[in-house]
Amino acid sequence: MKALNLFAAALLLGAALPAVSQAEGKLAQLYAPRPPAGSAFVRVLHPDGAAVQVQVGKNTPQALGADKLASSYNVVKGGEPFSVSIGGKRVGELTVAADSYQSLLLQGGKLLVLDDSAASDDALKAELRFYNLASDCPAGQLQVQGGPTLFSEVKPASSQARAINPVSANLSAGCGAAQAEALALPQLQPGDHYALFLTGSASQPVLRGELAGTAALAR
Repeated sequence: MKALNLFAAALLLGAALPAVSQAEGKLAQLYAPRPPAGSAFVRVLHPDGAAVQVQVGKNTPQALGADKLASSYNVVKGGEPFSVSIGGKRVGELTVAADSYQSLLLQGGKLLVLDDSAASDDALKAELRFYNLASDCPAGQLQVQGGPTLFSEVKPASSQARAINPVSANLSAGCGAAQAEALALPQLQPGDHYALFLTGSASQPVLRGELAGTAALAR
């Protein structure tokens, strides 16, 4: 139990402060408002892993597939409508608030908006966001393998996030007793934003992970 507590402390509590020049990490860059003023940041999730192109507004289309379930965040004008296309087909038009981060999930023929607001503004930490996108999974959970639980009771088609120290770990996730194959968390850097997707089904869950980023501004 003592070893477990020490590991949990290393994962969830602060570490020694790096140099001041590192204080503005990637997480702050990812979530901080940037020109043009009033922008919002939107990405598309496609958890079935099929090869497809997605497009948000007038931004450049992005290819998704088995190794990439989420597009990069696209810059749109907050408070103004934009269209979303998946596989060359326009699937909807919507508006999101300025200075917000959102993920879009096509479910039942409609776009579901998932709020990706930052869990912390501490640029010295990394962020984990866990999405329960598995079918028939009423409560997804994710934990360090042999260690503490990081997320529990995550509802279907929703996410939870938390800030952590940049450490390496093996993670496991699932629905109740059914657990996905363990996933090695990469060595994250301060400011990194890492998404973990629980896909598959409640009886055969699959855990995948991706580092988030922001696409270049459309000209």
